[in-house]
Amino acid sequence: MAKRSGKTVVVVAGPTAVGKTTVAVSLAKHFHTEIISADSRQCFKELNIGVARPSIEELELVPHHFIASHSIHEPVTAASFEKYALEKAEELFQKYDTIIMVGGTGMYIKAFCEGLDNIPEVDIVIRENIIRNYEAKGLEWLQKEIQEKDSEFYNKGEIQNPQRMMRALEVMEGTGQSILSFRSGEKKQRDFNIIKVGLELPKEQLQQHINNRVDAMINSGLVEEVKSLLPHRNLNALQTVGYAELFDYFDNKLSLDEAIERIRINTRQYAKRQMTWFKKDKEIRWFESSNTKAIIDFINVG
Repeated sequence: MAKRSGKTVVVVAGPTAVGKTTVAVSLAKHFHTEIISADSRQCFKELNIGVARPSIEELELVPHHFIASHSIHEPVTAASFEKYALEKAEELFQKYDTIIMVGGTGMYIKAFCEGLDNIPEVDIVIRENIIRNYEAKGLEWLQKEIQEKDSEFYNKGEIQNPQRMMRALEVMEGTGQSILSFRSGEKKQRDFNIIKVGLELPKEQLQQHINNRVDAMINSGLVEEVKSLLPHRNLNALQTVGYAELFDYFDNKLSLDEAIERIRINTRQYAKRQMTWFKKDKEIRWFESSNTKAIIDFINVG
């Protein structure tokens, strides 16, 4: 597919708390453009503090898209993000030659840049039955079902990730085939240029950023935010770090201090998984998040 001359999306990726929002805002101001978020949780309007949504000041400095754009009651997937982001990019290209995309959800960025494999839709009844069973019986039940019904996914897939496992199980029950059998590995070609920038920090520095962020979230009212969401705790959107641990606090399974420490630990583990994902992408050029000038120079050359 021929590229449209001069139309470029700059993707800013990296782990949580590395400083992606600050860099993305700086780049958007430099290139006089707008930002599309690629974050699977910041898109939910009911979630704010616990997902480190950009501040009011940052949102006022630069228009952001896919921030507080959906409800936790709406299904949001990598496929729906791909559609949303491609349509939004097309709209923004009417005004700008360069657009910034920023986020830490690797699957969303991959969907936008390369497309997704054509996995069939499955009867909603199958999906709802799996969700009900998972909520009642937990992760071990889900892992056992996957092991028995889709041993290929069990051996190769993410068996600590309930969303991925539920999706694999529903595809197996709905089609009789492993979800892995639908993966073609073919990348879709986009008609615009894509420049990928990765942000990283030394391990100790990133961990300190994470600890500081968790403390700031607590001081900003995260406990109260999570309490207000207790009636919706079983929704997929809330099965995430920062919320799940405080649900355990409200269930008297953890003290508040234990829940906060668990958030720190789980956030560090999440950041490590993000880096593992992004480091596999050889198209990403890595920078320390403080080095905005070098990033701009790289984009201009690219």
